[in-house]
Amino acid sequence: MKINIRRSRRAAMAVALGSVLALTATACGDDGSGTGGDKGDEGSGKGKIVFWDNNGGVRTDAWKAIIADFEKANPDIDVEYVGIPSADYQSKVETAIQGGGLPDVGGVGAAMIASFSAQKVLEPVDDRLAKSSLKGKLNEDMLTSLKAAGGVDDTLYSVPTSANNGVLYYRTDLFKKAGLDEPTTWDKFYTAAEKLTDAKKNEFGYTIRGGAGSIAQALDAMYGQSGITSFWDGDKTTVNDPKNVEALEKYAALYKKDTPSADLNNDFTKMVAQWDSGTIGMLNHNLGSYQDHVKSLGVGKFRGIPQPIGPSGKRVQVSNPVDGIGLFKSSKNKEAAWKFIEFAVSRAANSKFNESAGQVPANNEAAKDAWISKAEPTKLAAAALTDGSTTIVQLPYYLPDWGTISKADNEPNFQKVLLGKMSAKDFLDTLADQLNDAQAEWNSQKG
Repeated sequence: MKINIRRSRRAAMAVALGSVLALTATACGDDGSGTGGDKGDEGSGKGKIVFWDNNGGVRTDAWKAIIADFEKANPDIDVEYVGIPSADYQSKVETAIQGGGLPDVGGVGAAMIASFSAQKVLEPVDDRLAKSSLKGKLNEDMLTSLKAAGGVDDTLYSVPTSANNGVLYYRTDLFKKAGLDEPTTWDKFYTAAEKLTDAKKNEFGYTIRGGAGSIAQALDAMYGQSGITSFWDGDKTTVNDPKNVEALEKYAALYKKDTPSADLNNDFTKMVAQWDSGTIGMLNHNLGSYQDHVKSLGVGKFRGIPQPIGPSGKRVQVSNPVDGIGLFKSSKNKEAAWKFIEFAVSRAANSKFNESAGQVPANNEAAKDAWISKAEPTKLAAAALTDGSTTIVQLPYYLPDWGTISKADNEPNFQKVLLGKMSAKDFLDTLADQLNDAQAEWNSQKG
């Protein structure tokens, strides 16, 4: 059965990789038509365009305000807003690729780029960006992350809007009461996790993510402690490096000792709700939950700081989720669609969006606006990305099978590690085998 699954996976990868390679042909003179629509048209720069929001509901008010400002500045352009919940967005786009009806412009985060660009539905935007008012004004790390996510020819298929950095939230009141230092290093983190735990009183030092989305958080903790700064050593992954194995053993050992047992099945929603309503000392999540903590705890009882510093004295994090806006190739009004993208990532609009979202602006001028100093976690996260203190380990979003490997294939195995039914070494060796196979297949298709 294992062999059949691997064969079917490789076949699927071959199809996706073949499509990715076709992008190179497009760049060399192909007409740009392909799966999901034709090559579109520049259009008149006026009229109607359709925008799909990839986090509808959560960000609807912010986008509607930006659209209103855009339409006021561009009275000849009408933007139809379609809000799609984040959990449904990728499947909605995939359905439209097959059946038609793609928007002119839509949210395209790092994790989506490989799939969409492989099917030739995204317009490369490097040249447009180079000629626009945004030239030189966007965060270089975010641009690098989005280019790396495509995995083929260093082409930009999405203009970054924000980074949703990983944050270590901690209860300042509980730390003060216990006489603990701020958890700025991993040693201080583990000391606090132990000292703040009193299971009989239902008090715990930390809440660990054991349900959906657990792998990215585990990788962040591993690389943060080991100090390894690259996901690959040649064509082999570093995930099962002995230093990472040791780091994961220490991290996973927190479960049920210094964390609630319910953490085994907690996704981010349950984990955040548990931290907000209980007496737990620390939580790893991203900037997106900051406002939830403010509502539940008030600004005086917690802080959100960048991930702890490792033994090397440097902070190492895996690539943060970078969100962006893509121009769909089938658009019949690319000129108007690009005007909208350019406006949405301008200083004023990008600042408005990220103040609402609590995320790090992609526009460097927006990142200096006054609200940043009031939203401390965002301020610290933005500084960590620009002051040289943080090294980012780029995750291989470009691998067609990355989503399956990092979710369905290994989330159940990570739960086994937490329960003591699988060793950290066996878990990481299994993960490494799958990643190395995927990378080898990728390289063979490129070659």
